[in-house]
Amino acid sequence: MTDESKPVLTGGCQCGAIRYALMAAPSKVSICHCRMCQKASGAPFASFAEIDRESFAWTRGQPGTFRSSSIADRYFCAACGTPLGFGRIDGPRIEIMTGTFDRPDLMAPTRQYGSESRLGWVVAIANLPSQTTQQNYGPDKMATISSHQHPDHD
Repeated sequence: MTDESKPVLTGGCQCGAIRYALMAAPSKVSICHCRMCQKASGAPFASFAEIDRESFAWTRGQPGTFRSSSIADRYFCAACGTPLGFGRIDGPRIEIMTGTFDRPDLMAPTRQYGSESRLGWVVAIANLPSQTTQQNYGPDKMATISSHQHPDHD
């Protein structure tokens, strides 16, 4: 990646210690239900955007790594714990967790993997009753909350 390049997409961890930039759009966005991804994300599934390493750069800080299997390293922020993604050891691509993008709304998945571990209730999520955060806490409580998260931009 060159200094003259303008990022296509950016993102980072919750505290801002780790930031990254993509110089090309992801080649694939997917969801993985496998047990390893469930544990790595602390969620019922993980969502990843796949990027060629040559089009990706860590622009602030370096992530911590955990070798989660004989073929992959998991990346995370050592300061705040945000899971950031994974990459096959010496592979040409990196997979970044879509929730860490500054614009996660642009990361619509087109495939699912690890369906053998998909939790049965996941398919019904869209039909559950829902509330906005404002509705859940109410305006008085919302007025007292201050975020310590890094903003979704540099």
